[in-house]
Amino acid sequence: MITLKEIEKLADLSRIKLDDSEKEGITKDVDSILAYVDQIKEATVNMDYTPVPGAVYNAFRDDTTITTSPESREAILNEAPDREGDFVAVKKIIAQD
Repeated sequence: MITLKEIEKLADLSRIKLDDSEKEGITKDVDSILAYVDQIKEATVNMDYTPVPGAVYNAFRDDTTITTSPESREAILNEAPDREGDFVAVKKIIAQD
């Protein structure tokens, strides 16, 4: 059960002003949510992983690093409209305020 003091602390941390009736209402709401979460924790789930015909499954693969030779890297950089050293130069899109 959540206390009124805890609701006041959460409201203070969130910078939300609550009157006494709102605090009591939120306390009841949070208590009912926590009770529901406790019911979910007690639920048992049948974890049967038997493949279903026609079902779609993710096919995972190992991550691999793409490597390019220095010649092909240079060819790619030469195709870029603008470059700075070994990088493609792009227009700045993030403003710093």
